[in-house]
Amino acid sequence: MKKTLIASVIALCSMFIPARAASGPAKPWNFIVILVDDLGWTDLSCMGSTFYETPNIDRLAAQGMKFTQAYSACTVCSPTRASLLTGRYPARLHVTDWIEGHVRPEARLQVPDWTMRLPLEEQTIAEALKPAGYASVSIGKWHLGGPGFFPEQQGFDQNIGGYDRGQPPSYVAPYKIPTLAEGPPGEFLTDRESAEAVKFITANRDRPFFVYLPHYAVHQPIAGKPEVVERYRRKAGPDAPHRDPAYAALIESVDDSVGRITRTLESLGIADRTVVVFTSDNGGLTSGRNPPTSNVPLRVGKGSAYEGGVRVPFIVRWPGQVAPGTTESTPVISPDIFPTLLEIAGVRPRRDHAIDGRSLVPLLKRKRVFTRDAIFWHYPHYHPGGATPYGAVRSGDLKLIEFYEDDHVELYDLRADIGEKNDLASVRPADVRRLRKQLADWRRSVGAQMPTPNPAYVSPPSRAPGGAPEAKP
Repeated sequence: MKKTLIASVIALCSMFIPARAASGPAKPWNFIVILVDDLGWTDLSCMGSTFYETPNIDRLAAQGMKFTQAYSACTVCSPTRASLLTGRYPARLHVTDWIEGHVRPEARLQVPDWTMRLPLEEQTIAEALKPAGYASVSIGKWHLGGPGFFPEQQGFDQNIGGYDRGQPPSYVAPYKIPTLAEGPPGEFLTDRESAEAVKFITANRDRPFFVYLPHYAVHQPIAGKPEVVERYRRKAGPDAPHRDPAYAALIESVDDSVGRITRTLESLGIADRTVVVFTSDNGGLTSGRNPPTSNVPLRVGKGSAYEGGVRVPFIVRWPGQVAPGTTESTPVISPDIFPTLLEIAGVRPRRDHAIDGRSLVPLLKRKRVFTRDAIFWHYPHYHPGGATPYGAVRSGDLKLIEFYEDDHVELYDLRADIGEKNDLASVRPADVRRLRKQLADWRRSVGAQMPTPNPAYVSPPSRAPGGAPEAKP
């Protein structure tokens, strides 16, 4: 009788055990978000490159989920970083260009008075996780404001190497980064960042932690370890889309960092309770005299309205929850990271913190339906990479781009035309009307700032058929 009663009590109690206790680790999940600067969609061997060597990142993908249609929130860095950390679109934050931005005083449009920092009133992942007992650190590039707006003012316990500049003065010590203690001469910056991450993880292995690791790599100035550069130089083909040996060596330094961090998790026995997210802040750089990479088959790259400017690698390893080696083609975007991590941690954002991202837990666990009507971009700026002010919406396989200078639109079917070569705007007017309205309604809902006519606009001289300016009468 006693045995029967005990068994009944155990069965009854088991009904009230949280689902996480049955399916996840006994301790809270740890989080590591690795954000690479300017890493293109195909800049990994697991994403198709036959030149770049990324065995550690490939292993991460083989242990988790690789998203093939993942997007950055913007075609440039600062807005994506703000969006990732807050779960909100850059248009809502009014952080819509890289800080300090690019000014064209005589352009057709005048850019809005946008916000050149991440406002302190915004809630970051670090701030949301802090009440749950998480230790947090930001290691590497910040680029979301100067003194008073550094990571330590945005909820992070530590800031190692983050300040207002968007690129490192040097990848080799002395670094001349004011928030990073100098390393020994010759130390490589990516190695130093991973060493700091390992140090923080080791010190906090017995409590939940959040590591935000926004590498300065692979942003210019492109540099690599000489012996690694030489190895890729011997491998490079003159006509291959990927062939820059210094850029390849810089990518390899990021891969080495991922390997060092994942090996540390394994040696400490905490890999099975640590979620690792790996992505980029915008597409690969393809402009300039000697562009370091190619985003083929995507159209152009960073600073562009097209896929090459915003489609990025995205990998999530969530041990015991995500089936190893899975691939997901559902479109996702940077602000999805915020609600995803919070749901996994069992933490809610502030009630006054409107979230634009969607939790990816249904996709990762493949146990619930994931729904979203569309994803959006808003870039009311000019960029040296080629972008003029634009907005864009992707709904299903269709992507509409609205160019604000002359109000013209382009429409592409990305399933059939990933390279955006065939503009369908003239043959699918109903889709154009529907998507333009959807984009306009979204802009109003988030309070997007729009560019305005520029009273100082200087029209370029018209040109004769031979290309020379036409003579004025």
